Amino acid sequence: MGLFDSVVGALSGGQSAGSNPLLNIVMQLINNPQTGGLGGLVQSFEQGGLGEVVKSWVSTGQNLPISAEQIKAVLGGGQLQDIASQLGVSPEQASGGLADLLPQVIDKMTPNGQLPEGGDLLAQGMDLLKKGGLFA
Repeated sequence: MGLFDSVVGALSGGQSAGSNPLLNIVMQLINNPQTGGLGGLVQSFEQGGLGEVVKSWVSTGQNLPISAEQIKAVLGGGQLQDIASQLGVSPEQASGGLADLLPQVIDKMTPNGQLPEGGDLLAQGMDLLKKGGLFA
């Protein structure tokens, strides 16, 4: 099992990435260097008119909710269809799951209210694990 799988497993309460494929997808979105990683993902939400929502996830306060429709608007139908195919669900189910999980993961990956510097989210994830994981 690689480091990425270990991080995903610990973030999902001890489940492996395979037993929580949605979390695996979220971690791929956050760690995708082609889209700028977590910073690029946050920027996509800001450009999609959801700056206040995504800032609430990064900040130390209450997380604002996001709808499945807003997820679809930011990620686009093509990317959402790819995610749905990987999960074996409809795009609507995929966007709904992302709407539930993405705020939690981004919130936990930014415990000090700031995006991690240097983009080393695996190291950030390991620090997070030492503090009790995603669902603690």
